[in-house]
Amino acid sequence: MNAAEIATSILTLIAGVGIFLIACTMMSSNLEALGSRKLKSLFSKVSKSKILGVGVGAAITAVIQSSSATSVMVIGFVNAGIITLAQAATVIFGANIGTTITGQIVALGLFGSGAVSTSVIFAAFAGIGAFILAFAKQDKLRKIGGITAGFGMLFAGLSMMSGAMSYFSELESVKNFLAQFENPLLLVLIGAIFTAVVQSSSVMTSMAITMVVTGLISLNQGIYITMGANIGTCVTALIAGLASTKNAKRTAMIHLIFNVSGVVIFMLIGLFMRLGGVDYGYVFETIFPHAPQIQLAMFHTIFNFITVLIVIPLTNPLVKLVAKIIPDSKDNKKSADEPHFKFIEEHMLRTPPIAVQQIKNEIIEMSETAIVNFYSACEIICTLDYKNVELFRNREKQLNFLNKELSAIIAKLLREDLDEKDRIYLTTAIRTITDLERVGDYSENIVEDADKLKEANAEFSQTAIEEIQELKEIIRKLYGEVMTAYKNNDKSALENAYKFEDEIDDISDNMARNHVDRLSNGECTAAVGTQYLSLSVNAERIADHFINVARTIKI
Repeated sequence: MNAAEIATSILTLIAGVGIFLIACTMMSSNLEALGSRKLKSLFSKVSKSKILGVGVGAAITAVIQSSSATSVMVIGFVNAGIITLAQAATVIFGANIGTTITGQIVALGLFGSGAVSTSVIFAAFAGIGAFILAFAKQDKLRKIGGITAGFGMLFAGLSMMSGAMSYFSELESVKNFLAQFENPLLLVLIGAIFTAVVQSSSVMTSMAITMVVTGLISLNQGIYITMGANIGTCVTALIAGLASTKNAKRTAMIHLIFNVSGVVIFMLIGLFMRLGGVDYGYVFETIFPHAPQIQLAMFHTIFNFITVLIVIPLTNPLVKLVAKIIPDSKDNKKSADEPHFKFIEEHMLRTPPIAVQQIKNEIIEMSETAIVNFYSACEIICTLDYKNVELFRNREKQLNFLNKELSAIIAKLLREDLDEKDRIYLTTAIRTITDLERVGDYSENIVEDADKLKEANAEFSQTAIEEIQELKEIIRKLYGEVMTAYKNNDKSALENAYKFEDEIDDISDNMARNHVDRLSNGECTAAVGTQYLSLSVNAERIADHFINVARTIKI
């Protein structure tokens, strides 16, 4: 080979890796979008048992073809407090099994004459997918087209990598150079570093399989490089955990400890085997003769499966260990008082369908904060007792934070590839967030009216307080129907909410008339009456904003 051929082979290899990475991303994003509803229901089952958690992790990773994406999702859920650390651990264990599917697919594509014929057949799916994308109008069909095109591109990239490596395998100097790397620790390190750089163990494993098939490296070398890839893939989760909560950091640490433990166990087994004159390469060549691609792919699957079997009984001790490595801070209470997301985690944006569901959870939580502040405002103005006013202020800060930051998150998410239902929901969610923030503002108005009453050394009469309590109770009922409608898309609950809204309007009118009567009879002063009527108006507007939240189900 001359210099031009070497340069061409290197560029072809780089192009193949690039196409493979793009293909993985295309398949992952479209599969996530297409299976979003199932992904959400799968995560809801994690709490039932450890084995089920492993199964969920394996299934999700097999579907979206990315253990890194699954790990980042899990970290987001732990950060939001949706699943426990122990539950997250079992999902991560399963993700390591699910990620071996890519290696099996690649191995299947490397069968045939010249180790490329099956790849070429599967690569044709890229054209089929592109054809679907060009002519499909329905969003679901376009997702299917993206999956099909990504599947084909995966093998197009694989074919290019295989072709480039075939050229290198003809050079004795290259083969002799690579043959020097026999030290298992060095091979594991190479696999870990390369995987950390490209942030995809699938790419590293696929390259290792291709290198073994083309004869560039031995099966035993490929096995240790693949082990290293399992460590390198933890980098994405570690990066995600750095900017998150303590439990999110612990989740990333569990991922690292689990993968490193598997490598250590298998390296020790490999060491004892070498003392007996055999190695992993010999074992898998014997079990799967004349099929190097299957030999390495099966090692990858068996390696992860056995590691899970060993580690899963140790889940609880592992959780306790990482809790000691990353202990709780002493200022947890202080940080809990600061405005923050309870369900959303920035890294969830990499998985839009999951992020959309968490935005809805965040909005439901925001509505709880808003209604509690209304109750608190009513209590303050009726009793002029300010012992809980600091909690009221903190909740108001939380509402303002969510109004600004949640809207920004939604704006980012709307730039992602979403299905039509999720896109429509997000556009209405921006208005909903504003409505809930306005509920907070009107509650703040009520507290300001309480301040004026206290400054004037005045207070409401017992009759007025009873009327306020009646109004508060009807708004409580309206809120219950509103949230039933919002959570469950329940149109009958919306109709009930409308009835309560009419009742609130009637009560507000009665309050105004009763106030005039009390004023005429000298039972209250004009100054007190101003605050009383102001409360009535603010409460009526609060009810209107809650109704707006429920109305979004009609869009």
